[in-house]
Amino acid sequence: MKALAIIFSNIHNETIDELTRKRTTASIPFGGRYRLIDFALSNLVNAEVVNVGILAQNNYQSLMDHLGSGKDWDLSRKNGGLVIFPPTTNYKSDTLYSSRLAALISIKGFIESQMEELVVLSDCDSVNLIDFNDVFDQHLATNADITILYRRGKCEKDLEQHMNFTIDKNKRITSAQLKSKPNEITNSCINVFVINRRLLQGLLEEAITQGMESFHRDLIFNNIKSLKIYGYDYDGVYLHINSMENYFKNNMKLLQEETRNQLFGDKNHRIYTKVRDSAPTRYGFSAKVENSFIADGCEIEGTVINSILFRGVKVGRGTVIKNSIIMQDTITGDNVKLNYVITDKNVTIRSRNNLSGCEKIPYYLNKNTMI
Repeated sequence: MKALAIIFSNIHNETIDELTRKRTTASIPFGGRYRLIDFALSNLVNAEVVNVGILAQNNYQSLMDHLGSGKDWDLSRKNGGLVIFPPTTNYKSDTLYSSRLAALISIKGFIESQMEELVVLSDCDSVNLIDFNDVFDQHLATNADITILYRRGKCEKDLEQHMNFTIDKNKRITSAQLKSKPNEITNSCINVFVINRRLLQGLLEEAITQGMESFHRDLIFNNIKSLKIYGYDYDGVYLHINSMENYFKNNMKLLQEETRNQLFGDKNHRIYTKVRDSAPTRYGFSAKVENSFIADGCEIEGTVINSILFRGVKVGRGTVIKNSIIMQDTITGDNVKLNYVITDKNVTIRSRNNLSGCEKIPYYLNKNTMI
């Protein structure tokens, strides 16, 4: 199925401010060597969606460095491929767009110039494994105008701000609420949409004419009766990143074999990321590693337990790292003690420092910090 994809890289920056001060939500590191956008891009490429536009608003230098030309995802092409849209001002003022709808209006000309029949709209605030071929098949079989992916189950606190639906036996959405109540059984939107391209063009024209501001309220909620809007029940792995607590918890889930197999065990659904040519991890004679996720290029002389180490991390002699996430190129001295700590990239922790947080509030060190 020929489809165009548009990814929102900045929409959820405010929900996890610590990690998005110098990067977009899309470029938040995850799982030792990935960024959140890797999962959205891989899902699309695995379904042969190779015309992908990425909307960037601010702090997108890290995103551009990670994506490059898109060759690591086979998106470096003469026709189509990867396109990054730099920030533009709001169509009604000189300020940058601040909503999903305003972002789409800013690239309306690009959407109109494409030839694909369908458009995939996707956020980057979760780790998931979506089979878009199956989504496209349902979209065509139901002759839908819009298909919205949702998860059915008890609404966790992190999804209470997501739109939820009432769905009939044919999977058609009959009503919607803009917010969900925690702990109730709901059909919660995961902010992935498939929409007919010409319909999207018309809706954007209408939004400009009528001064609309909200994609969910004005384009979805208010058109449930007039458009054929269907739901797709996504029941695969879904790790939502909307707080430091969730970021820590969902990274730690990678230490569970079941979660690793769900994300990386399907040979037909690869997760691609930027290739970095690093040497294998070197373990010293005094190194001890238990139940940890270790990327390549690390040097370990101390002890690592229940932790995730990104590429190029150096662990000194006598250092003990427990229940922690240590990002790329972090260096620890000797006899350091870390427990429930998250270090951003290029952090240096000198010898004999002792840092500790807790599971709900991990101790966080900013990028390029030295202590």
